[in-house]
Amino acid sequence: MPAYRAFVVGRHSIPIGVVQMDCTDDESAISRAAKLVDSHDVELWQLDRPVARFEAQSGHMHRK
Repeated sequence: MPAYRAFVVGRHSIPIGVVQMDCTDDESAISRAAKLVDSHDVELWQLDRPVARFEAQSGHMHRK
């Protein structure tokens, strides 16, 4: 099962937390990472491959 990391991003795009996730594919990882968004942006990665970025303020998700 692929390993994903969701980085909680603080000011100046500096990671302030990370959540390790094992998901079957990008879609399931995106679904789980979207639930982590509150007042901070979240970046989702699989190893060294960026998957998506979730913007807390606008509510948008951008695939990488």
